[in-house]
Amino acid sequence: MANKNKKKHWGMVIDLTRCVGCQTCAVGCKIKNNLADGMWWNRVITVGGDHVDTAGGTYNHPMRYSIPLNCQNCENPICVDVCPTGASYQREEDNLVLVDYDKCIGCRACVEACPYGVRLPNHNEPQYEHYDVQLGSDEVTPRYQGVVEKCTFCVERIDQGLNPFCTDVCPERARYFGDLNDEDSDVSKLIRENPVETLHPELGTKPSVYFIPPSKKKTTRTGLDYIK
Repeated sequence: MANKNKKKHWGMVIDLTRCVGCQTCAVGCKIKNNLADGMWWNRVITVGGDHVDTAGGTYNHPMRYSIPLNCQNCENPICVDVCPTGASYQREEDNLVLVDYDKCIGCRACVEACPYGVRLPNHNEPQYEHYDVQLGSDEVTPRYQGVVEKCTFCVERIDQGLNPFCTDVCPERARYFGDLNDEDSDVSKLIRENPVETLHPELGTKPSVYFIPPSKKKTTRTGLDYIK
């Protein structure tokens, strides 16, 4: 049954059994959103050994997997609560957590408060000297030096009825996006049908990004959890 509630709740499901750590989501996001040097709204964390190409675990029980990390678009966002100017806010109609760059004073209170480490201060303007043509999208809101940035779930695309860019470019189809309030959406079905987890549920932030854990057993013989 489709969602009859006018208010949407955008969310994402990331299938860690499919993610190969290729970084396509991170690079695609960087280009699409005109990010400056050193700015990554999407990152891919490799969990396993002491190097990106090595595994952890024990002999005959190796452990290695990747976790894409972007803004969790929390239902109870701490970053919004601590912002002194109201620059960080939650959009009423769909729960998206966004930043009003005209109000941001760069105090970084939200950077310190975010438990996921996904908010970054912008120290630079985007650089294009290595390209013959400017990459990126004219639809994306420009940012000023000194403000704090983060993943927006590609709000400009959402408002056009499109998916976030990272979802569309993932070659392994590990990312799914949709309305969590719509029980017929792909994300709602995946959450019902899989043992999904969120990051730091004990904090009460209620992230809108869910992870399908790796298909192997949840805890290795080393005692390391797959999702902490």
